[in-house]
Amino acid sequence: MRRTHTDLEAWRKGIELVKSIYQATASFPTEERYGLTSQLRRAAVSVPTNIAEGAARGSRKEFRQFLTIARGSLSELETLLVIATEVGHLDPAVQQDLMSSCSRVSALLTGLLKSLARTPNP
Repeated sequence: MRRTHTDLEAWRKGIELVKSIYQATASFPTEERYGLTSQLRRAAVSVPTNIAEGAARGSRKEFRQFLTIARGSLSELETLLVIATEVGHLDPAVQQDLMSSCSRVSALLTGLLKSLARTPNP
């Protein structure tokens, strides 16, 4: 039986992170709807969607490329969380929890990338 992206812990944790970001941004000011709120949500959604797209690709090289993009989206997300906190839209304790979630997903992506590098091509 072939494994899919839904079998990957990094994807599952990425989905959890998306839900947390949506909850955290729900109380942002209305004027941020097309600013920080949108950027935070877009960056968060990019993580599991790139994992899924990469897993569906036909080659290990493409999968690694999409995992690297997902990791870049996590860095973008972390930067946006700092900005949201600095401008007063996000409680520092919430930011810390979200940063911890980002770190967990990043570690899973790094482990997956290392595993793909060690495994010989089919």
